[in-house]
Amino acid sequence: MKRFAHLIPKSGLVLDLACGAGRHARYLANLGFSVIAVDQDIKLIQSVHTAQITPEQWDLELEAWPLEGRLFDGIVVTNYLYRPHLDRLPQMLTGGGVLIYETFAQGNEAFGKPSNPNFLLKTGELLALTARHGLKIIAYEDIYQDSPKPAMMQRICAVKAV
Repeated sequence: MKRFAHLIPKSGLVLDLACGAGRHARYLANLGFSVIAVDQDIKLIQSVHTAQITPEQWDLELEAWPLEGRLFDGIVVTNYLYRPHLDRLPQMLTGGGVLIYETFAQGNEAFGKPSNPNFLLKTGELLALTARHGLKIIAYEDIYQDSPKPAMMQRICAVKAV
């Protein structure tokens, strides 16, 4: 995520989806971005006291999408996958907005959790997502990583046309 943060339009509004403890939200806030940090449990991110981060508690796996109609200059998703709303993300980007998505991929079951196919990206799934929405791919990886723990990962950075 860090290597692509500079591509997000300056002074932009960024969505950190399924933010957890807010590692990425804090990093982006330190770069001067305003960040909406969304998770179903926001206790950890609420402990970060900075005006640049606005925690929002939402169940992201309901049929009704809680972020409907909102637009962002950047969207960051790490270690989270819920397919029923995946196609909403590119639609939430402003022109020139950046999608940075990284999560576990097929093959990860050999290394432990997550091992449920519902939580593992299929080969090329992020490429297909960006193609469906006409995003320009800046970088893509479908790789094995050994740190911080062995895992199969997919990563993409893509930009929406202005």
